[in-house]
Amino acid sequence: MASNITPHDVIIRPLITEKALAGIQNSTYTFEVDIRMNKFQVRDAIEKLYNVEIEDIRIMNCKGKPKKYGISEGYTRSYKKAIVKLKEGFKIQEFEGLI
Repeated sequence: MASNITPHDVIIRPLITEKALAGIQNSTYTFEVDIRMNKFQVRDAIEKLYNVEIEDIRIMNCKGKPKKYGISEGYTRSYKKAIVKLKEGFKIQEFEGLI
């Protein structure tokens, strides 16, 4: 990771949805990440920020959906999502009270 990029710059926020919360029982966590980051930068950031080891990571681009606001049209914002599977025995404590 570049020296001027911190883990807080890479990880925007955790995604808390029903599907994401169901994955926590299997040590799978979902995060919204910076759209310019790649899989290796996200892996390093999560390992440093939460002090865990990652077994598998999947990255996907989520495109904005078309929306209408009265007579004008627009799109919701696009974002990048990371689904992270942790190695056996590792958990992120911040998520434990959610399930």
